[in-house]
Amino acid sequence: MSSPSPITSVKARTIRIPLDAPTSFATREVHHRDYGIVRVRTEDGHEGIGFCYGGSDAGVLVSLAVRELLAPLLIGEDPTRVEGLWEKMYGTAILHGRAGAVMRALSILDIALWDRNARKADMPLHRFLGGYHSDSVPAYASGGYYLDGKTPEMLGEELASYVSMGFKAVKMKVGRLDPDSEEARIRAAREAIGPDVLLMLDANNAWHDLPTALRFMARYEPYDPYWIEEPFRVDDIDNHARLSARTRVPVATGEIETGRWRFKELLDKGGAIILQTDAAVCGGISEYRRIGATAASYGINLCPHWFHDLHVHLVGSAPNGQIVEFFPDDKVLNFRRILDRQLESRDGHLILPTEPGLGFNFDEAALDDYALDDWA
Repeated sequence: MSSPSPITSVKARTIRIPLDAPTSFATREVHHRDYGIVRVRTEDGHEGIGFCYGGSDAGVLVSLAVRELLAPLLIGEDPTRVEGLWEKMYGTAILHGRAGAVMRALSILDIALWDRNARKADMPLHRFLGGYHSDSVPAYASGGYYLDGKTPEMLGEELASYVSMGFKAVKMKVGRLDPDSEEARIRAAREAIGPDVLLMLDANNAWHDLPTALRFMARYEPYDPYWIEEPFRVDDIDNHARLSARTRVPVATGEIETGRWRFKELLDKGGAIILQTDAAVCGGISEYRRIGATAASYGINLCPHWFHDLHVHLVGSAPNGQIVEFFPDDKVLNFRRILDRQLESRDGHLILPTEPGLGFNFDEAALDDYALDDWA
């Protein structure tokens, strides 16, 4: 058995990509997106990449955490010892932040290690992780954002366009407007997509108390939502549980959560029956898999948030991976603009990549166009 090739280089960079038009959620408006990206290279020339959303400002914090805190821990180490390196990084990072930019930095380095090892093995990441689905995974089309001048009818037309692409599930934003206005939007959406298409609702932490949430949910329920996503602030697990007990609409959350322990608390308290764990947030692929295994013992599925290019592999490799969030264009998930290859969708499914690792690389020219700093 040949000795492992050690890690020789860990580089990070911050990318800022403007949105074509200011886009609103229930609680905020976004003008640009910051992404933290990394490259981990080993002595044999193999390389893995990782990435995360660093926020709508100050994404450089992720790159700084990589460079100053975590990268020195990896140099000279065996890249196949992923679990050991995760523990090493976690133990060092714990004083600086068990969530937020520091945990996102750890997450993307872990992703890069898995990507490097899968590329070395000449296997697609979903197969390297064990495989479950053969050729494709279910997906839903994510959109329905608030834009100035966007009427309920225009919203309905947008969601109907996703159905015409073959998607059997779509998602829209809710929670920004008054109950009458929100009901008008949801009614238009349901009428446009028909009764058989799943309609997910994403509130992006819109509500701060249970009476307000129940008032809105009473207006939403007649339109048969498949789930209500992030109804409260991420730390308000108790209100998630109270709402879950009082509405027939499944509560989904977890996209900003980190660590298996917080997810276990969420499950123990009944705060969600659908988890939206994001591997670029929660602690990387390693922690995502632990969370997925924990959820499986509760009979709970994972419907991961964001970054379909990453999560197609994780849903594709686990029995309780249910569906991938897919963005059909680059208007909101503008991360697509810095990749050299895009996923293919067909009949409401995403085709699993057959190329080694994640199955794509960064577009170097695009990186240079949008970068806030150099690789370092």
